[in-house]
Amino acid sequence: MTDERHEFDLIRRLFAPLAASRPEALGLLDDAAILPPNADTELVVTTDCLIAGVHFRTEDPPETIAARALRTNLSDLAAMGAVPDCYTMALGIPNECDETWLTAFTQQLGADQKTHTIDLIGGDTVSTPGPLTITVTAFGRVPVASAIRRSTAHVGDNVYVSGHIGDAALGLALLKEELTGIPEPDMDYLINRFWYPSPRTMLGPALREVASAMADVSDGLLADLAHICSASGVSAIVIADDVPVSNAAKRLIDGAQTTIETLLTSGDDYELVFTATPSSAHHVQDIARETNTTVRRIGIIQASQSPMVALVDRAGTAIALDLPPGYEHQW
Repeated sequence: MTDERHEFDLIRRLFAPLAASRPEALGLLDDAAILPPNADTELVVTTDCLIAGVHFRTEDPPETIAARALRTNLSDLAAMGAVPDCYTMALGIPNECDETWLTAFTQQLGADQKTHTIDLIGGDTVSTPGPLTITVTAFGRVPVASAIRRSTAHVGDNVYVSGHIGDAALGLALLKEELTGIPEPDMDYLINRFWYPSPRTMLGPALREVASAMADVSDGLLADLAHICSASGVSAIVIADDVPVSNAAKRLIDGAQTTIETLLTSGDDYELVFTATPSSAHHVQDIARETNTTVRRIGIIQASQSPMVALVDRAGTAIALDLPPGYEHQW
């Protein structure tokens, strides 16, 4: 990657095909892309930076790294009800990421672009002594004044979450050999949940007329619900037994290899946690069926008090948390 001619050749062969369907990308031949204005929609923009050894393991396959890099941004768009449109990507590439690695990386991006209807429109590639660094900026569109915010939850709203919680953390624990004696099907399922998040790009936009507030679960369910509560000036009660967990996770809980508290405070799920009025409960479930997504009511929003998010059992008894409520990026 140190040879400029080699860099441009790689862009032409590996990255330009990812932008081929977007005239705005100008074939990746210019210094920038040109996005046309649209009077009917607003642009939602999100940026995530992923660093080897921090957000993924250096030994992870390139396909899994590509999937996480793009899908984490797609999850941010879904959390605001935005439909994916396009993205840019900056790569800091160390020498060990050779052309074979880059080919697998871009092939996965191409597959994800088709699945989620999004295209590359620009970016940058540079050499670095390490670590591998990937920065994706994703653009989505929403009708004017219809984006879903974190700051608009109301007292009395129900709290919902999509999918299953905690699988990704268990997958990472398996990759780090912190769990043992797990059946191979469960291992494969949990590891893939870490490597290949499922951004809710259909569910998020479908909830624009229903959800009062929403966030994606990246730092941990309780932590991301707390972000909604903080922004909205409210608090929440979560019923631990109502939080959806996969059969693989249940087996690990039954085998005392993990706890529900651990799953609720672990990150990388990339599900959606949202609030909605009790009167919209049937509408929420209709949307869940239409988007083929599991959605479960897990709690309620109440007036601001401490703790901001309280975890209780079905009888309403508080469950003490000996763990931090979620992951925080530190430096």
